Amino acid sequence: MFWADTIVEDFIQERKKTIDTKESVVIRDEKTPSGRVHVGSMRGVAVHGALSRVLSEKGVKNTYLYEINDFDAFDAIPDYLDAKKYTPFLGKPLYIIPAPEGDESYAQYFGNEFARIIEASGFTPEFYYSSEVYKAGRYNEAIITALEKASLIRKIYKETSGAVKTEDWFPLMVVCEKCSGVAVTRVTSFEGGGEDITVQYICDQEASGAVGCGHEGKISPFNGNAKLPWKVEWGAKFKIFEVDLEGEGKDHATKGGARDVANRISQEVFGYVPPFDVPYEFLLIGDRKMSSSKGTGASARDVASLVPPQIFQLALLGKNIKRAINFDPEGDTIPILYDQYDALAEKYATGVADDETRLFELIHTQGDIPSRFLPRFSQVVFLVQMPHIDIEEEVIRIKGSSLTNEDKKELSERVTYARQWIERCAPERYVFELQTGSVPLGCKGYSDIQKSALGRVLEAIKKMKKLDGQELHTTLHEIRKEMEIEPKEFFSALYIAFLGKESGPKIGWFLSVLDRDFLETRLEEVSI
Repeated sequence: MFWADTIVEDFIQERKKTIDTKESVVIRDEKTPSGRVHVGSMRGVAVHGALSRVLSEKGVKNTYLYEINDFDAFDAIPDYLDAKKYTPFLGKPLYIIPAPEGDESYAQYFGNEFARIIEASGFTPEFYYSSEVYKAGRYNEAIITALEKASLIRKIYKETSGAVKTEDWFPLMVVCEKCSGVAVTRVTSFEGGGEDITVQYICDQEASGAVGCGHEGKISPFNGNAKLPWKVEWGAKFKIFEVDLEGEGKDHATKGGARDVANRISQEVFGYVPPFDVPYEFLLIGDRKMSSSKGTGASARDVASLVPPQIFQLALLGKNIKRAINFDPEGDTIPILYDQYDALAEKYATGVADDETRLFELIHTQGDIPSRFLPRFSQVVFLVQMPHIDIEEEVIRIKGSSLTNEDKKELSERVTYARQWIERCAPERYVFELQTGSVPLGCKGYSDIQKSALGRVLEAIKKMKKLDGQELHTTLHEIRKEMEIEPKEFFSALYIAFLGKESGPKIGWFLSVLDRDFLETRLEEVSI
């Protein structure tokens, strides 16, 4: 059974009473927009999005909420921003910081960008900003409870994670009335009860690269004047949004980690049964985990724009969530994903029902899956670099029949993404330029056996009435064996003659699409 179906079945079995009594179960995820959001955050988006889809298929009405957490403190300046401009804002809530450009806040600038990427990738959660929820008073009751049960929260921290909070520590962070810092304040006491509570605080901490201004004050902690520390806040969110299903990356899912702390706080402090848990592995770029605030790693915007939504979703959902995903745009990841997609499409068309065809269904959210010819992406990458070739005519030849409108639409899309990949990040072995001018310098170093072998290739091609890639591929291998020349020595000579480099596309097909006069002339030149 596909991993998303298994998780949903377990959820339905465990939370049957909730499903039967609630109008809509709630799925939730979030991201702090501390900079351009890295692509790793898309795994959580996709996991929760897939579970929402499966629940809907099973008739379980659900709401998928996605929080842009803009009340967190600005804790580091990404290297693509002006450090001098942004240093004064360290330690302050993200929602009050100016954007790099335009009239939005910093959080809106990067948060809205990420929301657009999520939607363009085929996922449709309901977005909200955390500062708006605080300002609307929805955290007020949780703040009262957290202050009144501060000793219990300290106990939970110590027992669960080993973190020791002193007796004068309170689970609240006030927004300083003088400098607007939130990471640099500490509550020293509170008085009153219920809605009449006020807190005494001092802005004297060092945190997030900032230093408190020294201001001391007394303030109501409600309606956006203060926020809960994130582990306490996470537990409060479960109750405030009545969350039924929420997962997290493995860094928060470790024993004694943030999720364990949040679960106990939810249960013991706020009296809410924690959501069904779905821990998942990271999405890595070139084996590296990324950070938005540090400006490291590939951004979600950049990576998502490299492939169409169905291919991106295949990357995000194709592996079990207990396995890490390594997405390397500068390696073979993108051609391999296209090949995987094509294989899934072929299998799906046969009517086979298994985990692979189930995956194929889940990555298509726009109704019926069209039937169309899928030219191999690596071949399209080659074709777009051959200016003398009519790409559509060549694909017709590969298909063996004319192209339908759906075929042409698919080809056009693959051509667009192939060109983009070549321009931005394709590895050197995929990028080439046909050497139509003078003979490449590398040919001067050919050995006698290489020249003789290329002469045999020329003779074979002259005998062929029509150049067929598969036939030529077979002929080339026969010549190599007869000549008893090493594969690398033989094939590198062919590639150097036409590309000026020792490797390239599948050789038989590559040579078969070249202009015949050019092909024969060049072979004659290099075999002398």
